[in-house]
Amino acid sequence: QVQVVESGGGLVQAGGSLRLSCAASGSIISINAMSWYRQAPGKQRELVAAISSGGSTNYANSVKGRFAISRDNAKNTVYLQMNSLKPEDTGVYYCNARVRDYTTIVNLNDYWGQGTQVTVSS
Repeated sequence: QVQVVESGGGLVQAGGSLRLSCAASGSIISINAMSWYRQAPGKQRELVAAISSGGSTNYANSVKGRFAISRDNAKNTVYLQMNSLKPEDTGVYYCNARVRDYTTIVNLNDYWGQGTQVTVSS
């Protein structure tokens, strides 16, 4: 099995910064993409940022220039540096890891963390 654990959420004032971390562990052969999603109350979960195993990144338009995703492949960890936070960034942030693991060997499986709350006050 593979476990994905996020940390780093909290309450911050508008204009402030937070750094989220997400570590994957368990029966991992390799990790493909790692991504951050968020879900605001009453809204669908949306992609915030993604990073490939080679370091290519992709961002939602709403966070470009403010958020930065990075990863440490040796630690199976992905980070999300969030700057210039806005109240509309409030939500539960989920980490996704697309993993090749020993349960299926060949296929890629998606694993999710439990989520971490980010609240930005105005």
